[in-house]
Amino acid sequence: MDLLRINTAGSVDDGKSTLIGRFLNDSHALTIEQEELIVKKTKEKGLEDLDFSVITDGLIAEREQGITIDVAHIYFSSDKRKFIIADSPGHVEYTRNMVTGASNSEVSIILIDARKGLLEQTYRHYFISNLLRLKTVVFCINKMDLVQFSEDVFLSIAADINKMAGKFEYKPDVHILPISSLKGDNVVNHSETMQWYTGQTLSEVLHDIKPGEAQTNDFRFDVQQVMHVQNNEFVDYRAYAGRVISGSVAVGDEVIVLPSGQKSKVAELRKFTNTFNEVKTGQSIQLRLEDDVDVSRGMMLVKDNDEKLLSKDIKATLVWLDEKKTVPGGRYLLQAGTRTVQCKLQQIEAVIPPENPEELVQADTLKLNDIARVSFKTATPAFIDSFENNRLNGAFIIIDPQTNNTVGVGFSE
Repeated sequence: MDLLRINTAGSVDDGKSTLIGRFLNDSHALTIEQEELIVKKTKEKGLEDLDFSVITDGLIAEREQGITIDVAHIYFSSDKRKFIIADSPGHVEYTRNMVTGASNSEVSIILIDARKGLLEQTYRHYFISNLLRLKTVVFCINKMDLVQFSEDVFLSIAADINKMAGKFEYKPDVHILPISSLKGDNVVNHSETMQWYTGQTLSEVLHDIKPGEAQTNDFRFDVQQVMHVQNNEFVDYRAYAGRVISGSVAVGDEVIVLPSGQKSKVAELRKFTNTFNEVKTGQSIQLRLEDDVDVSRGMMLVKDNDEKLLSKDIKATLVWLDEKKTVPGGRYLLQAGTRTVQCKLQQIEAVIPPENPEELVQADTLKLNDIARVSFKTATPAFIDSFENNRLNGAFIIIDPQTNNTVGVGFSE
């Protein structure tokens, strides 16, 4: 079965954790222990409806406050597909956690409280989903039971969503659903109350999405370790272990070593005792070359010598994750894959307000959760593609060398 990675987001109290618990329950994916925990916590709180949020609110602080703080990952399978759901926090202070949760996802589920409509976090979460080039965004207008399952309320919010989505050049597949995660309407089972809605349930939407494919055929191989073996079976064996970030490579293909530019041909592709004629995106393998060339950890193997990969000037959209502000001239470490290079923040071109991305704001500093267009100068090439052309090799993180904290995540232009 194929795997679908999903990120959930929304403002505080929009019902993300309850939705995931309801989805698992109605999909018959809960364990006996989880079912007993739900019943126990529901009785303790004196609630009439089952409290499904306890499945994902694992931290004590989360259960006490009734909010999600950390990103919880839930793994489960239906009879047709495997899922990994990242339950991201909704509070504005934890926007950085939402970026983390969405970074490896293909689908974003954004919840909206039917009583409140679009809020600041709705714009922010859709902006981040758009920035990360997620292929599908599902808007779940939740708590329809609290607005008497009104079709007019649903249509009004849906119009606002379409207006918001129209401001962006990138157009993911957008689905808008009226649901009640507490009651179970349109989550897995069709609502008997909202018969005016004839579209798919959330479960049907997620099962119909086709598995993601790499955006590019450009071959990128990230060298993680040099494997040098000397024994009776492998005499003078030297291979390079790593992961195929994107594209594919076959035995006999000519590859280029970055940054040296040396060329050689692939002699063998191996994983343990298995050998392959060809490997593709996502596979971790050992690659052996016909010639003894200088290759070490942090280098990259490619087929075409793209000048952008060797550039030391990087323009990017940056999400600032640190409570400490940054200013132009700040020196950091830029990490992409196994490569870590020194860099300097050259310029803050503009801050992008998620609620109106067309109206850029000039700024001299970046504070926590700011999203901005910036430029970096690196000491050595980081071998980064444009995120638009290669999502798998176009993102990086910024590290404070003094604290070793991850202070930013960037998407190369």
